[in-house]
Amino acid sequence: MKPPAASSPGAAAPLGGHARIVKAAAAARMRPNLADYAATYRDFGWDKARALLDGLPNGAGLNIAHEAVDRHAAGPRADRTALRWIGRGRERDFTWRDLRAESNRVADALQSLGLRPGARVFVMAGRIPELYLAVLGALKARCVVCPLFSAFGPEPIAMRLEIGEAEVLVTTEALYRRKVEALRPRLPQLRHVVLIGEGGAATAVPGTRDWTAMMAAAGTDFVIPPTDPEDLALLHFTSGTTGRPKGAVHVHEAVVMHAMTGRYALDLHPDDVFWCTADPGWVTGTSYGIIAPLANGVTNLVVEAEFDAQSWYDVLERERVSVWYTAPTAIRMMMKLGTAALAGRDLSALRFMASVGEPLNPEAVLWGVEAFGMPFHDNWWQTETGGIMIANYAAMDVKPGSMGRPLPGVTAAILKRDEDGGVSEVTAPMQEGELALKAGWPSMMRGYLNEEARYRKCFVGNWYMTGDLAMRDEDGYFWFVGRADDVIKSSGHLIGPFEVESALMEHPAVAEAGVIGKPDPMAGEIVKAFVALKPGHEANEAMRRELLGHARKRLGSAVAPKEIDFRANLPKTRSGKIMRRLLKARELGLPEGDISTLESDER
Repeated sequence: MKPPAASSPGAAAPLGGHARIVKAAAAARMRPNLADYAATYRDFGWDKARALLDGLPNGAGLNIAHEAVDRHAAGPRADRTALRWIGRGRERDFTWRDLRAESNRVADALQSLGLRPGARVFVMAGRIPELYLAVLGALKARCVVCPLFSAFGPEPIAMRLEIGEAEVLVTTEALYRRKVEALRPRLPQLRHVVLIGEGGAATAVPGTRDWTAMMAAAGTDFVIPPTDPEDLALLHFTSGTTGRPKGAVHVHEAVVMHAMTGRYALDLHPDDVFWCTADPGWVTGTSYGIIAPLANGVTNLVVEAEFDAQSWYDVLERERVSVWYTAPTAIRMMMKLGTAALAGRDLSALRFMASVGEPLNPEAVLWGVEAFGMPFHDNWWQTETGGIMIANYAAMDVKPGSMGRPLPGVTAAILKRDEDGGVSEVTAPMQEGELALKAGWPSMMRGYLNEEARYRKCFVGNWYMTGDLAMRDEDGYFWFVGRADDVIKSSGHLIGPFEVESALMEHPAVAEAGVIGKPDPMAGEIVKAFVALKPGHEANEAMRRELLGHARKRLGSAVAPKEIDFRANLPKTRSGKIMRRLLKARELGLPEGDISTLESDER
């Protein structure tokens, strides 16, 4: 397959009527790392990306924690700030030298427990320093690390500990007592629980160990053992539409992708202050909230508190954040407040903003220009891919609503499945098919834990089938249509919910929108929308008619929703994705499936 074509200046964005382009030159404040996309894509090789990393001394392999911490601690960046933590009323700074010593303590303490390489270590805590030290230390000890989202309830926590065959759980005393202690009898494989106390030693809890005491007894001279790049390193869970969540496993070789995408997709430079707002309980918060910035020698900002727009603006201003990676849900919440909340603030250090988690509506991309003087750069990837696959780059014109173009080293295509189980490539511009990636990138999952058949179903030949429907335009930009099981078939038309949601989002009263297909005896399916309104707008019949007319005007009667229901909030995962399948299940009275990642739920 040929590399994606260079951008055609002035080309119209093909979805949702957005014939607008944000020119790259308007936002650039320094020479981007990926200055010439076409040339870099053409000449790229994974050997070049690996050459940017050190590898373990004496050819002993590749270890994520060495690339993120130890190699910088042994060089000129040793005493520069690697991690800056902002807690509730407290702050802590860690240099790379500090991170090496403290993660060495964790590795030494885990080794003292008699863990073998490959032992499963789960870490469940809020965004506190101990979480980050535990992840890095466990990687040094060649354990398989699974950061677990602390807001999960007891049952999804226990389910993941069971599926993941957790031997060690590092958590806080409060979380253990509330969510794990009562379920401990059903977790016989969980040999050790290490408790982090509030501001000091944990209370003596039967069957647990104290983090503070273990760290005090541990040494700081740990030497990372030889690590094969294919050794398992990370375990991330992704919810299925039905049944139990899947555990996607990644290897130490993934750090090659983390480092490269941090450099190219997020445009990280050595003097940046980088803030990824994602929790490490999600793959984004691990890949880009821990590994990528540290591997690139960049100061990594961690904020303990949850979202609050004014507080976030305070952080951006006070900490002189230069690169910011956040989520569409947060952007939409900021949009609700408007630009007045930014008046008088000095955000001159901020030069690049990116978004991930679900497709970013065109209006949100353009609002970034209005509010911050630059667009939000959307990118696309999955838990299974381990790293960013398709992105909008600092030196590339942004077509609002587009996912962007593939990373160097990533071959993406639009494929159609045939009746015999094979696939063929769709080459005509803007023809819908399933987004597929040619296998072989470093952070590709190596399997679903203990589910080989489920893993193999993800591939057709050498193609990883993402399950996402997309299109590619004549300039090589990819456009998200929807999940394969989300696409609406109405009177012979294939309708992507994202396009409908984007049109509804353009109405000044709409804060969020989720769209499903509702069975209809005449049309097969009709489009139904669920809408959350911004404050100050009333959910009544007049508003319903206004939104229906707006959508028909924007999309045409064949694509526009036929029904609209209002909700105070739409059901979302903890990572901010609107759960269309849950909207559909409740509308049709179907089983809800796995809802362990549900964040908000107001029916």
